[in-house]
Amino acid sequence: MKKHIKIFDTTLRDGEQTPRVNLNTQEKLRIAKQLESLGVDVIEAGFAVASPGDFESVKLIAENIEKSTVTSLARAVKKDIEVAAEAVKNAKKPRIHTFIATSPIHREYKLKMTKEQILDRVKEMVSYAKSLIDDIEFSSEDATRTEKEFLVEVYETAIKAGATTLNVPDTVGYRTPNEMFELITYLKKMLKGLKMWIFLCIAMMIWDFQLQIRLRQFKLEQLRLSVQLMDLEKEQGILRLKRLQ
Repeated sequence: MKKHIKIFDTTLRDGEQTPRVNLNTQEKLRIAKQLESLGVDVIEAGFAVASPGDFESVKLIAENIEKSTVTSLARAVKKDIEVAAEAVKNAKKPRIHTFIATSPIHREYKLKMTKEQILDRVKEMVSYAKSLIDDIEFSSEDATRTEKEFLVEVYETAIKAGATTLNVPDTVGYRTPNEMFELITYLKKMLKGLKMWIFLCIAMMIWDFQLQIRLRQFKLEQLRLSVQLMDLEKEQGILRLKRLQ
């Protein structure tokens, strides 16, 4: 079966966090239309709850994009999810992208939550997002520093709650490409019994000379790469769209 690599572009969300980059609503719409013309599958239009301006930008993009899926980021928090749903509801292909941190350091010092509390939150918030928008993406922030067995529990919980896309982010650039390959292979094996399509997003530090061999080695039913335009990135972990030419 022919493999299809889906392109998820986060220029308008992660890219705008680059120092000295401040796009207005019309500039974001122009970029979104250009991304659509390039054939980008998913446009992460922003973080709708972050500000009224971000909400309006996501909403405008959602109302004007015809072919690409339009998504807004949202923490695994009810208000975030409600605002994201409101912003993308008029899109031809709306999506909510919700996330929660899962690594030990985040659980202990940022969230102050146990593993059980994390799993309960994932179940509750993914289910709630699913009740508002059918297409739900779930990310495990700092996935690559999360215990592998617990990571499987988290993703399994998200899938059963209604997530159709899984994001496996290497948030702090912790893993090499080979290690990411091994992690994705492990997750694919452990989650294969679930009767649904799963898109695995590789948000990682990937060196240009390894790109071609990495794409060949990922023998997944569906592969999705996170990218950004040019050099707009607050961290070195997001692949540049131009490298996929």
